Amino acid sequence: MPMEAILFVVFVGLVVINVPIGVALGLSGIASLLLGDMPTPPLVVAQRMFTSVDSFPFMAIPFFMIAGGFMETGGMSRRLVEFAKSLVGTIPGGLGIITVIASAFFAALSGSNPATVAAIGSIMIPAMVKSGYPLDVAAALAAAAGTLGVIIPPSIPMVTYGVVTNSSIGDLFVAGIVPGLLIAVSLVCIVFWLAKKYDLRGGEPTSLKKILVSGKDALLALMMPIIILGGIYGGVFTPTEAAAVATVYALIVGMFIFREITLADLRNVIMKAAVSSAVVLFVIATSSSFSWLLTSLQIPEKVASTMLAISNNPTVILLLLNIILLFLGSFLETQAIILLVTPIIFPLAMNLGVDPLVLGIIIVVNTSAGMITPPMAVNLFVACSLSGLSIEKISRRILPFLFAEIVVLLLITNIPALSLTLVKLLK
Repeated sequence: MPMEAILFVVFVGLVVINVPIGVALGLSGIASLLLGDMPTPPLVVAQRMFTSVDSFPFMAIPFFMIAGGFMETGGMSRRLVEFAKSLVGTIPGGLGIITVIASAFFAALSGSNPATVAAIGSIMIPAMVKSGYPLDVAAALAAAAGTLGVIIPPSIPMVTYGVVTNSSIGDLFVAGIVPGLLIAVSLVCIVFWLAKKYDLRGGEPTSLKKILVSGKDALLALMMPIIILGGIYGGVFTPTEAAAVATVYALIVGMFIFREITLADLRNVIMKAAVSSAVVLFVIATSSSFSWLLTSLQIPEKVASTMLAISNNPTVILLLLNIILLFLGSFLETQAIILLVTPIIFPLAMNLGVDPLVLGIIIVVNTSAGMITPPMAVNLFVACSLSGLSIEKISRRILPFLFAEIVVLLLITNIPALSLTLVKLLK
């Protein structure tokens, strides 16, 4: 059996029997070296795993995860929700809009989809149900709004893409702002439609005084994205150092100003972040060894030549890439997709004249949409745990939100200026 066949057959077989994706990637690489005809010892897999994560920029991942935990535990998410409530007022479907706005705010702090769903959904799902939202609709909305977590900067997947392609992580962060806001607007449009369908009432009356008071209360939370992006673009610190600054800032605000983080919370947040970071970095390590094998077997060149045989029109190629990425997002973890697919499609995209930043945003938005696409829908799993519903019930309600995100994805793909204009203005 050809080595390429061994690699993919073993990988798919392990995934089908529910072997964790990181383990499946590593074992398939070892199996292909043991059974294939490449004169390379399996020890190379371990060496590639080590060297792939021996990278300073990847330190941003555990720091952003710890920072997200401090923000959630320290009361920042609650204050952001209150500020969002004051902005929305009595608009029909107001609590759904608040969920989207609060998720966008929290996304600018955490860099993680599941963290955004957990932090905002735990507050807003019960409130939406009390306001008249069906429970499955409320849970689906919280899951969909959580996809903003990795699109609006900072973003852990953008860090990974930046390291793999040697692209500027700071530029990627800025490039994600407009696409993230467009997705937020599209989700709000779906909420308006739901408000009409279910005759949903708005939130509490608001006033300028209420906006100013809640805004003042949330000011320290709202300052964080300004500190992160301002520091990166001002040349004060690197994206990795920005993650460390965000962690210290969230800790100081939560423990000494808001006084909501206790010593027991510190241990819980750090332990949870350590486990999550270990999982992500293990997937990155095994994915890198898998990607090295793909490159050694010249699979990227073969895929590129096959796709160019179909068409050399960039629009057609990008449409095919979107379809492939959405499909993969339904089954694989975000980091694994970025590390597996990027080495294959990056050279193809560069040959077609696609900007690396635009390609990065396309990949991140696709993988984020995958987090609400069953069966491997991480955001839906979090929403299930918050609502007590099965994934089947929530999945039926996620379709309008998924459709809205795909529409924005097509706009981003075909109008590069949506991602690049802000980057150019800040240069």
